This record gives sequence, C-alpha cells and structure tokens, in this order.
Amino acid sequence: MSTPKKLVLILGDQLDLQSAALKGFNFETDQVLMVESVPEAQFVWSHQAKIALFLSAMRHFAQSLRELNYPICYIENSPLSIVETVKETLLANGITHLVCVEPGEWRLKQELEALAKALNFQLDLREDEHFFCSHQEFRAWAADKKELRLEYFYRLMRKKYNILLEADGNPVGGQWNFDQDNRKPYPKAGPGMIESPLLFEPDEITKVVIAFVQEKYPEHPGSLEYFRWPVNREQALEALNYFVEYRLRNFGVFQDAMWTDTPYGWHSILSSALNIKLLNPREVIAAVLLAWKKYSLDLSTIEGFIRQILGWREFVRGMYFLDMPKMAQDNYYQHQRPLPNWYWTGETKMACMQDAIGQTLKYGYAHHIQRLMVTGNFALLAEVLPSAVCDWYLAIYVDAIEWVELPNTAGMALFANGGRFTSKPYIASGAYIKRMSNYCGSCKYKPEVRFGEQACPVTTLYWNFLIKHRQQFDGNPRTRLMTANLKKISDSDQAAITAHATVLLNNLDDL
Repeated sequence: MSTPKKLVLILGDQLDLQSAALKGFNFETDQVLMVESVPEAQFVWSHQAKIALFLSAMRHFAQSLRELNYPICYIENSPLSIVETVKETLLANGITHLVCVEPGEWRLKQELEALAKALNFQLDLREDEHFFCSHQEFRAWAADKKELRLEYFYRLMRKKYNILLEADGNPVGGQWNFDQDNRKPYPKAGPGMIESPLLFEPDEITKVVIAFVQEKYPEHPGSLEYFRWPVNREQALEALNYFVEYRLRNFGVFQDAMWTDTPYGWHSILSSALNIKLLNPREVIAAVLLAWKKYSLDLSTIEGFIRQILGWREFVRGMYFLDMPKMAQDNYYQHQRPLPNWYWTGETKMACMQDAIGQTLKYGYAHHIQRLMVTGNFALLAEVLPSAVCDWYLAIYVDAIEWVELPNTAGMALFANGGRFTSKPYIASGAYIKRMSNYCGSCKYKPEVRFGEQACPVTTLYWNFLIKHRQQFDGNPRTRLMTANLKKISDSDQAAITAHATVLLNNLDDL
C-alpha cells in the first residue's frame, strides 16, 4: 500500500458515518485511524461498562467502515495515548496532513494542536456538525450578555430551527417552558408498571470486548454483568424508536422522580448513543415531534424533552468551550475535602446514596436528578474538592464526555464557577429526597431531624451550608426563602447543627 496522503482520525465519541472528518475522503490515497488507547481508559478510573461501551462501539463502527471499503488502521490495546499514536503513525508513514473532527475534550484538542505545531504538519480540525449550535454562534450570543442563562439561549434555538412554534413565531401552548409541570414524584404506592427500555444482548464483538475489559481492567469500578447498551447505529435507532413508542408518554411528568430498584424510570436512556454520535439530535427531536402528533401526547412532556436536547445539551457544550480551561479549575467555595471512598463502592448507610451509587456501579447510569440532587447535592454540601467530584462523574457514567459532564458537574451540581450560568446553588435537605423518592423509608437516618445520631446527613449538612453562606443566600431572591426558614431555627439549634456537621465533615467515609 502506498503512503496515505491524509490520515483521518476518528475518535471514540465520533462514530458517525456522516462525520465531517469523512467528507472529501479519497479512497485511493487517504486512510482512517482509530485507536483503543489504554491511557485514555485510565485517565480517570473509568467504569468497566464505560470502557466496554467505547471499545465495542468503536469496533462496530470500524466494521461498518470496512464494509464501505474505507482503508482503516485500527489499533487495539495501544499502550500509547491517542496523540502519541497519531505522532507515531504520522512519522512512520511520512504523512503531513491530519484530518479530525474537533474533539469533545479540551485537553485532547490542545494536545493535537501542540503536536501539529511541533511536527509542522497540517492539522485540519473540522467543526463538529453533530450539534445545532457552532462555537462561533454561541460566542456571538454570549458576547453581549450580562447573564448567561439557558432560557434565552433555548428560545433562540427554538426560533432558529422553528421547533414548537406557531405560525406567528410564538411558542406552541403559549409559553416557552413547562418545567413546573415536570416535577412530580411517583404515587405513594410506587411507580407501577414501567415499560422497560430496549436493552441489547451482547453480540460476538461485544462479548469479546467484555472478556477483554474484565481481564485488562479488573480493578476498575463497576459491573459488566448488566451491559445492554446500544453499540451500533442500528441498535441506537431501535432504542430511539422504542422510547418514543412506549416510554415517552410518561417521561415528562415523572422525569424528576426516584424509586428504589427503578434505575431507568421513564427516561430515554439515549444519552450514551447521542454522545458517541450513533444518534443525531435532529433525528431524536424529529422522532419526538412525530410521536407527539401521532399519539396526542402532553405538550409539557414534549417540550421538557426537547429542552434537554435542543436547549441544555447545546448550552453546556457552548459553555464548556467558552470557559475552558478555567471551568476545570474553578472552586468558588474553596472546598478541599476528598471524595468519600463509598462513592466508588456504594457502601454507605444513607439509603439514597446506596441506591443512586449502587445502580451507577451496576449499569454505569443514573438519571439527572440522581446525579444533581443526590450524589451532586451531597458532594457540594460535604465540601468536596470539585475536581475530585468531576473526575468521578467522568469516570463512572457511560455517557460522560467531558464537554457535557464538566459543565453539569462543576457548573450546575457544585456551583464551582459561582453562578456563571446558574442563578443559585442547587442544594436541598433530606426533605426533598423524601418528597421525590421512597429512599428515606428504609434509611436509618431521619430526613426531618437536623442534628444528632438520627439526623439525616444531607439535612444536617444542608442547614450547615446555609448557616455558613447565609449572606450569599439572603442576597439572592431565588434563595431568600431558604434563609427565611433558617431564621426560624433557634440559635442553640443552629449551634448544634454546626457542631454535628463538623463531626460529619471530618468523618465522611463513615457515613
């Protein structure tokens, strides 16, 4: 084979046959490179299911490329980083032109640009056309804003793409946002029958990958026993069609609800397929809009789902590339405590954390309220170092790519950037968890007790956090009610809360 003219690098979260990287591909002279990099799997202590998902999906994608006669160099189990492998391949073959869609991780983008400068080769870093909003468009939108808020960006996207709009440009249903209709807990008797998401038995490629991960990464957290994720384009489309047919109808009203041994609820379970580009957000939104009309579904459900895809997903990506690398270093409250060890094991006496972390270890998945208001809420109240929490989220969830994980964790769950794009810290006591779940019924701690042996640690740390940051919360109209409630607690009880919280904070591993 003659020396390739261009090397086209396909990353593990860019598994799209319509990728910009493949545009203009010359089948006579160009070559695709895909790399299974061991250092990438170990950059954070990745869940075994996350490693397996990436490797299986990559191998399935490589198979699709071969069937389409793309010349491909696929390197399994490389001891080198992605960038080191690229360097070695370029030098060994005398290639001077590298094509790649912009990585979804700032670190990798910087490393590729530095390599191009060092070796003086041409780097064709192409825009990721998977998304609705380009970096340039987002920067232009953000440039003249005093406050960067999802709601205004979301309206811009709705208008630009004419989604859920009347002919006169006003929103269908008379309002842009139906969030208030999407926050109900399950009935007291429980969620009842929930249609299971479409799960996929491992095929031969996936079985080989699972065996490999179990042998290569035995010390990594999590289980592969329940691995049923879509790993190719066909499965991802099946999962999407199944969701809109059978599960979308109840997604909206119960999207914030939690219940023991109910890992998926009515959620779509499409985020991993979306984030590694097996699905395009345009086809997801189109399928949801079609189901809305076909089955006369509730508008609040449809709007709530589309807000997550067209609004929040695009917004956090824009914020990530706007604010990196500062976003990864932000620590507004200067929290320094280490992450409790039980985040990696689920071995804690708190029932809410047992369930949320336990299912995360089993499946590599927890839905957004479990992430924000259980594991994230506790990490903020427990004053854990933000970068340690962010590394955990990046490691432990199968759908975590840094562009989406870091803004959600550092910016929203931990308020590490001081409210750059959120109007308040997202904190809650055990009372919220009791209202939205059945966790508290089986817990040794009592959510209504503020201090003492029976006190819920989430409740104690919540009131302690308010006492510590009283001035900040009192000065914000959206959080003033919290400090108004704090004023109803006697000085002696506040002192007891602070004393008990100090004991908890110094013994987080024992909770």
